Amino acid sequence: MTITRLELEQIEEVESQEALVQVGSAREIVRALLRDRTAMIGIVLVSVLVLGGIFASVVATRDPNLVDVAARFHPPSRAHLFGTDHLGRDVFARVLHGARLSIGSALVAGLSVALVGLVLGMVAGYFGGLIDTAISRVVDILLSFPILLLALVITGVLGPGLRNIIISLVVASWAQYARIVRGAVLGEKNKAYVEAARASGASHRRVLFRHILPNIVAPVIVWTTLDTGVMLLAVSSLSFLGLGVKPPAAEWGAMLSEGRSYLDHAPQMMFYPGAAIFLTVLGLNLLGDGLRDALDPRTRRSGRGLLLRRRDLR
Repeated sequence: MTITRLELEQIEEVESQEALVQVGSAREIVRALLRDRTAMIGIVLVSVLVLGGIFASVVATRDPNLVDVAARFHPPSRAHLFGTDHLGRDVFARVLHGARLSIGSALVAGLSVALVGLVLGMVAGYFGGLIDTAISRVVDILLSFPILLLALVITGVLGPGLRNIIISLVVASWAQYARIVRGAVLGEKNKAYVEAARASGASHRRVLFRHILPNIVAPVIVWTTLDTGVMLLAVSSLSFLGLGVKPPAAEWGAMLSEGRSYLDHAPQMMFYPGAAIFLTVLGLNLLGDGLRDALDPRTRRSGRGLLLRRRDLR
């Protein structure tokens, strides 16, 4: 198939218009998020916990690993906002410092899973043939196992540690992304704009990442946001089983494991790290729901139409 110079100029003009539309869409997405109260609650929850972890040394002046046997099992007070644990360590300081490892490892795992699944799904859907068959069979095999059980087995083989937990979660979780992305690419690759890009001599990489990816990335963003909460639960679960960080490092799952033996007379040891996990996952879920609505053009149009009708009534 050949393409004339005039047609090539028209394609380039359409691409420039699409870029302007994407900028406008980004602005509309931000406005939609700001109008969504649940999304704003999610943003506030996640932001507070992330910033608390980043500035933990400033907010919590006590050393999270400082042992003070004389101050064991102190209840929450002005001196120790969240009380102390079985070694006299300040629980507030440990929760804030634990956010660095817990949220950081969940974020790395979530982004890594999304990246691997996105690339393999795009390759499978775009090229088809033996590549598609091979990737799809691996996806079918991985999806036949419970993710947490498979991650537990892989971590048991690799050994304890947050790095091995992240590797195990990536191996166990990328298949669901690949299946979603593959289906989206199959629906896009035969459309007119893709055919025009091929006819203009664009490489496979440019077609995939310049033309197809912007049209399928929205559900991946939403899924990644929601799945980061799942990764946090998985990381905390594996750390609770003793496969995560080594003592005395602060991590929410490990803190829960330490506190289970003292739940009757020092409930703060489990309550506060558990509440941190709950609030983080809740915030990510609310943010993911808000992104899903904001990235859906039909939702934005309906919301804008409702706003215009309200203005007309005034």
